[in-house]
Amino acid sequence: MILKASQRGGSRQLAAHLLKTEENEHVEVHEVRGFTSNNLDGALHEAYAMSRGTRCSKFLFSVSLNPPENEDVSVDKFENALDRIESKLGLEDQPRVVVFHEKEGRRHAHCVWSRIDTDEMKAVHMAHFKRKLMDVSKQLYLENDWDMPKGYIDQNLKNPLNYTRQEWQQALRTGQNPKDIKSALQDSWAISDNRKSFERALQDRGYYLAKGDRRGYVAVDLHGEVYSLSRQIGIKKTELSKKLGKAEMLPSVEETKNTISSDLTKQFKRFNDELKLKHKQEMEPLIHARNAMVQRHRKARESQRIAHEKRWQSEELERSARLRKGFKGIWDRLTGSHQRTHARNEKETQKNHMRDQNEKEALVSNQLAERRKLQDQFQQLRNEQNEERQDFFRDMDQQYKNIKRQEEIKELYEQETLRSQQTISNKDSMGHEPEI
Repeated sequence: MILKASQRGGSRQLAAHLLKTEENEHVEVHEVRGFTSNNLDGALHEAYAMSRGTRCSKFLFSVSLNPPENEDVSVDKFENALDRIESKLGLEDQPRVVVFHEKEGRRHAHCVWSRIDTDEMKAVHMAHFKRKLMDVSKQLYLENDWDMPKGYIDQNLKNPLNYTRQEWQQALRTGQNPKDIKSALQDSWAISDNRKSFERALQDRGYYLAKGDRRGYVAVDLHGEVYSLSRQIGIKKTELSKKLGKAEMLPSVEETKNTISSDLTKQFKRFNDELKLKHKQEMEPLIHARNAMVQRHRKARESQRIAHEKRWQSEELERSARLRKGFKGIWDRLTGSHQRTHARNEKETQKNHMRDQNEKEALVSNQLAERRKLQDQFQQLRNEQNEERQDFFRDMDQQYKNIKRQEEIKELYEQETLRSQQTISNKDSMGHEPEI
């Protein structure tokens, strides 16, 4: 599974982000370990309080665990991965919280450790943690027989399905899918062999090549959003320079935005709004089905949780009743019956705990499978809408070319008109046809 990690502060902000249900269909705090508080917000604030006794500002270590798409990964496998991470990074005895998120039929996990060693009152040193996590990730892919991302085989090949939070937010602002943005820029790069052809390929997809303030080569879309080509395409600046030339020769972002503004017409904006509205209306039935499914799944999980609690309480009473009290209880202790009954109760408790866990896992697994089927419909519609959007941009680009061609024709017409007027003027003054 893909492991992404960072050292950070901001306990309140992180807690709010991990508990956010707007972007996740299901959120479950799976574990709070080593803290006095038993809730996520209190635990992370407790970590902040401990850090005040040190000079450490990035007192948290946050890791996200993302299994391959369409893989049904059990809680045990997530916990096994977390244990490996702890062992690899020296975090075995550190307090931690584990949160599960579910979205679009996929489940991933977040784990946050406190870096503060309370015995030494200093932060655990996280040397080379990215490389160590890469080793753990590769082992998990190999052991589970998952297809390893190309970026893990060749570091020059970045997995195009991994997006940062900034990339997601940038895409959400413009109503686009970050996968489509990356694919458009990467496809433009792949089919071009020089700057001119690359610019043409970008404009066919609604992007313009420009010079960034500090990011070198950038692409600007029709919404004015700026994308780093090095990051989006996944190659170094030196490779960009070989094909595109010096970045200083390109127009600035501001100049490019002015160019885009002059190219965009009221007709284009109106058509674009109509297309967005059409796509939104097409998506509404699926969104309604998704929201209904999420509510139904949450209700089923809550019903199961309540049923498990009631059954557990009933079984606890039954186990407690087996241990006799008073003189009979003393007699049972003398004869060894009490110890045997206690051992039986412990064994039964473990068995029933495993039963409840398996029932919970089965429910979640079935719900994820149902959600993935609906997600396939989402993906099919998104692909169709993306294709329609790409066709729209190509048609508009052709319209712009036709408009530019009409300007050339208009200029030629005006030249011929002026020439004809000069011819008439010469004929009137000389009394005969001028030689041409």
